[in-house]
Amino acid sequence: MKTKQMTILVASLGLIASACSGVDDGTTQDNLPPGSTAGDEESTFDHENGDFNPFDLIDRLAEEGPPRFTSRIHSCPKVRYRTLGNVLTSLGVNTADATALSAGQLYTSGFNALGGPNYTNRIRENINITTSSASREFDIFAAAADTIITAVPTLERCRINGVGSELFDPTTNACRLDGITCLIGTPAQAAHLDFCNITVTSAADITAGKRIAVAALLAAAYTCE
Repeated sequence: MKTKQMTILVASLGLIASACSGVDDGTTQDNLPPGSTAGDEESTFDHENGDFNPFDLIDRLAEEGPPRFTSRIHSCPKVRYRTLGNVLTSLGVNTADATALSAGQLYTSGFNALGGPNYTNRIRENINITTSSASREFDIFAAAADTIITAVPTLERCRINGVGSELFDPTTNACRLDGITCLIGTPAQAAHLDFCNITVTSAADITAGKRIAVAALLAAAYTCE
């Protein structure tokens, strides 16, 4: 009886091996020719006809985890309203400034656009990046740029060995790595420096270029870009 069972088992394994022999041999005999799955008015819709490998997907899921997990770990929530205020304050911006179109006025009047919480009505803060929140945040950074440029050399967070940093060289107007590092809160790379210099030199005038460069660097740093 055992011999018969072993014979059946070996035969079954042989059939499975035969059926799977073409999975990893690199052949494309089962691939349909290009255009054979295209839809038209008399058929249905276009179908995918690529070389999708399910084993690559299995390996990626094993390494990264399922989407419900990675969406939490690698998601990009917006900066919370109060945190944004703290960031602005640390860069020398007065968030209580009520002057029209100042960074402070744009910040306080942009509470709803920035997704601030409404605890009275039991509505939590919106942590998703929306068009309105991203637009208002960039407007705030642009309005604060001149103040930030002036304040950076005096900020304690920007001091290296007791010496303040500069965002731009006072003689050549070139961007400086130490200043950008202070601005974005992480070590600046060559790509940051190149972007900053290109932005400054490509603007209509140097002052506007500096303002745009500062706003763009801050926006990228605080929107996961």
